[in-house]
Amino acid sequence: MTMFRIGEAAELLGVSADTLRRWIDAGRLTAARDDHGQRLIDGADLAAFARSRAAEPDAGSGSSSARNRLRGIVTAIVRDKVMAQVDLQVGPFRVVSLMSAEAVDELGLEVGSLATAVVKSTAVVVERPDRT
Repeated sequence: MTMFRIGEAAELLGVSADTLRRWIDAGRLTAARDDHGQRLIDGADLAAFARSRAAEPDAGSGSSSARNRLRGIVTAIVRDKVMAQVDLQVGPFRVVSLMSAEAVDELGLEVGSLATAVVKSTAVVVERPDRT
């Protein structure tokens, strides 16, 4: 059984450790304590909680087949007359999108604005990191 410390779980959910502690204290997520009193969250429980959060009304539109929605802040826009590169910071991850300059204008994107990267892909590589 995989167990996650508060900091690890918070990073995976894209929230602060304090937010995660508040959710645990409010009963939204269960956590056990180890021999040292540290809170640990069962991996299966964390996965179920993450799925339930993705189903919340503000998680995205139900009118699209794309299910990978990554909400973040625009950190950079590099553009010319036709194309633009838009960088989003999504938690600890950088997501880069190439789109038309016209689309950037229509969406009103600018550095510091909130945006959602909607990803639909036929090939996704999943790696399992070594856990120590």
